[in-house]
Amino acid sequence: MNALNATNNATGNNGHSSSSTGIRPNSGNDEAGGGGGGSSLLGAEADASSRRQATRVFKKSSSNGKITVYLGKRDFVDHISHVDPIDGVVFIDPEYVKDRKVFGQVLAAFRYGREDLDVLGLTFRKDLYLANEQIYPPSHTNERTLTRLQERLIKKLGANAYPFYFEVPPYCEHIDDKPHKRNSVRLTIRKVMYAPSKVGEQPSIEVSKEFMMKPNKIHLEASLDKELYHHGEKISINVHIANNSNRTVKKIKVCVRQFADICLFSTAQYKSVVAETESEDGCQVLPGFTLSKVFELCPLLANNKDKWGLALDGQLKHEDTNLASSTLITNPAQRESLGIIVHYKVKVKLLISGPLLGGDLVAELPFTLMHPKPEDDENALLGDKSPRQSIRDAQLVVAGHDGNAASCSSMQEVPTTNLIQLDDDDAQDDDIIFEDFARLRLKGAETEA
Repeated sequence: MNALNATNNATGNNGHSSSSTGIRPNSGNDEAGGGGGGSSLLGAEADASSRRQATRVFKKSSSNGKITVYLGKRDFVDHISHVDPIDGVVFIDPEYVKDRKVFGQVLAAFRYGREDLDVLGLTFRKDLYLANEQIYPPSHTNERTLTRLQERLIKKLGANAYPFYFEVPPYCEHIDDKPHKRNSVRLTIRKVMYAPSKVGEQPSIEVSKEFMMKPNKIHLEASLDKELYHHGEKISINVHIANNSNRTVKKIKVCVRQFADICLFSTAQYKSVVAETESEDGCQVLPGFTLSKVFELCPLLANNKDKWGLALDGQLKHEDTNLASSTLITNPAQRESLGIIVHYKVKVKLLISGPLLGGDLVAELPFTLMHPKPEDDENALLGDKSPRQSIRDAQLVVAGHDGNAASCSSMQEVPTTNLIQLDDDDAQDDDIIFEDFARLRLKGAETEA
């Protein structure tokens, strides 16, 4: 879990306090265009009105209200080669800070279990990496160009708002410095991975089992229809059995297993079955026969809420979460810096009859389970277009519909005062919605006293 701290440097040690903040583009209410006569001007106003969007910025203040942090988003994508930079604004009370300094920190901390379970000073927590930067007074040695969100926030908040910018490193030295709770702000954000655009090879495997003093064997072929699956998508498992032995395959069991490696003091692995099925009674493979069958499984958290030891994706919103996505690793030597490593396998198991113990024949197929990469919403106001460009597009659409060049020239008089003007000097205040964070409650999960 990632945490962003904006702290005052006159601090002491304290306990931890955490909350979350983020942004989601929020469409404004659509306004219906005027009703009559096919007026191109009214049509353009309606089209421009439908494009209005407000930007939701999440904030968190310190307990004394002297420091407030504003973040543009709370999900930062890990692209394997790099991580999205973290940028935002800190609003301070100059009468309180005076000649002191304000620092920002990015800390990735992995915690196993609850904090109240720590005993004898032994904490089940591991800090993975850290970035640090002085925010106030601003340093002029590494000046950066302000992002569009920072420009808008500083314009709205005034002269006491100061920007910050962090680049998340792959790993860093452990630092024990802890800010004081009273004059610090702690916001939980996420570093997320999405499904890669390059898909791996189709998983397949062939295994055989032979028996003592018997020349023939049972041959099993298993394959998946693809290597990458999205959450909620069905997995098709193709199974082909050739029974050349004198034994009988009594039953076929197919399951999806989640493997979670916990990298804390020593690596421990949790294995959980998240979806399973088996062949119906009477579906046996007798000696000398073959069988080809397709099984379908869909691993979902909704079917596993009563199980312990499952790894889940972290969520910061009022939404249900899901099974943890597969972890993509580029450097196996840095496994410990990931905290929890998750991967999935499909297991096909044949139950074989015999005089005493016939034994089993097992095959495993690894696959990747992740979320698809969402559409780029960094330009959350009007997509990739400026308000002025969007108005021009509206003019062209209406002019093409009416076939009237004069109506196109009249479009240029369409007022745009309700849009968020990023390029005009005389623009009105930006339409920004500030929203505090509230923690997630897992849907359908009963709280135990």
